[in-house]
Amino acid sequence: MPNTTREVAATKATAKYNWFGARSGRAGLSAPVLAVLTPLALLAPWVGGEFLTVVGVEILVLGLFAVSFNLIYGYMGQISFGQAAFFGLGAYATALVCRACQATGEIGYLQFFFALFLAIPVSALGALVVGFFLVRLTGIYFAILSLAFGELLFYIVFSWYGFTGGDDGIQGILSPPFFRDPVNYYYFTLGVVAAALLVLWRITQSPFGYTLRMLRDNQRRAAFVGIDVRRAMLVNFVIAGIFAGIAGSLWAPFQRSVSPSLLGWVQSGAPVFMTLIGGADYFTGPLVGSVIYTALNAYVTRYTVFWPLTIGSIILVIVLFFPGGILSLIDERISGKSRSVQDFSKSEAPESITDGAIK
Repeated sequence: MPNTTREVAATKATAKYNWFGARSGRAGLSAPVLAVLTPLALLAPWVGGEFLTVVGVEILVLGLFAVSFNLIYGYMGQISFGQAAFFGLGAYATALVCRACQATGEIGYLQFFFALFLAIPVSALGALVVGFFLVRLTGIYFAILSLAFGELLFYIVFSWYGFTGGDDGIQGILSPPFFRDPVNYYYFTLGVVAAALLVLWRITQSPFGYTLRMLRDNQRRAAFVGIDVRRAMLVNFVIAGIFAGIAGSLWAPFQRSVSPSLLGWVQSGAPVFMTLIGGADYFTGPLVGSVIYTALNAYVTRYTVFWPLTIGSIILVIVLFFPGGILSLIDERISGKSRSVQDFSKSEAPESITDGAIK
């Protein structure tokens, strides 16, 4: 409790100007970011036409994919270069069911929802098997082994012509008639992604989420206080795999085809780039990164062939000058303003009242 007039004045000034801290609580900077992104997401199909609607679906799906990756990277402190394997498993699970249903005629709505739901147990099983081995390692060894498993699953899908179609993939995936309209599918994707993000947010703010933060900061200390480190890492890895699979299940009907490249290391790089651009220290950081990455990809590839040069230059600037990402830069500017106001208030506070008089 403040016990001097200066401290009282400083406290009032901080409360007045530290707007995002006072209004968003535990959400931090993610709350105002969501306040900006939500109306944009709701209005996108009516503002930008079909092109922006299609790009919007990509942003939503890849944004969920990136947030699932950040559950491992930003919260647990490990990096997975094989996260696309679970994205691809979810996509293939949905595509295979849709193909089987289309063989007997028009796919029904229940069959379509079942195909989407099947991505959850399939990706969970894949993440459980891979994670069983990964959680025994940390750091660079965790990253390299995740890449190895990702490429292993890629090769299986690439070579299994009788089941997955091999390098041809699966083509002609159709959703029910209602979802073939881009606007309808956009809002359906928005609803699913919003629900998934809400669940992920609750996970990160739960005791389990703070356990992950402890694992990120100091695994030995976590083990010392009684946390089963491997089990917590495995559970988190499976959760991340499930939500990556959900993103993949939404991707398959949207693109109307799937291919082995969805499981490849190039696809695994996308959530890494998005997280670095937006900021791994923020829940909405990967979402912001998805908006920037996907929108740039759509417009740059539309007019030039220099997309690798473009994204490479952006990542270089981010890593060298803004290692915390875009949201970190914004956060520092806002926090810096709050600190300067607080310092000014301290210097200007009247000194005529004594500590005893305040009591």
